[in-house]
Amino acid sequence: MNSFSLIEVTDQKSIKSFLDFPAKLYREDTKWIRPLDKDIEKIFDPEINKKFRFGEAKRWVLEDKNNNVVGRVAAFYDQKTAKKNKQPTGGIGFFDCIDDSEAAFILFDACREWLKERGMEAMDGPMNFGERDSFW
Repeated sequence: MNSFSLIEVTDQKSIKSFLDFPAKLYREDTKWIRPLDKDIEKIFDPEINKKFRFGEAKRWVLEDKNNNVVGRVAAFYDQKTAKKNKQPTGGIGFFDCIDDSEAAFILFDACREWLKERGMEAMDGPMNFGERDSFW
């Protein structure tokens, strides 16, 4: 039985969960530095990110049976970049997850299926949906 719930990031609550989860996951790592929320949100704003002209992005958070966020991920593609490869290729990024293979595979499978529905035959990552100078 699946003890996790995959939630699409569509509202302020899920956006907050997406942004806040890594701080919870890496709270004991003194070398981890939290990126600015506004920098991450710019990537997912179609008014700012030019990649949305020819593509899409989708984000998810994963919750356990107690409604605690235990993972997050994003999938994206743009037709121009996808067609530069022998196989149309989409990307995934912003993957953070507890140490649980079932949880990780739920997140990766969501990306794979979403990209496949959009004609992608492969996925690459970790990468950023936008300028490839950050969040790799």
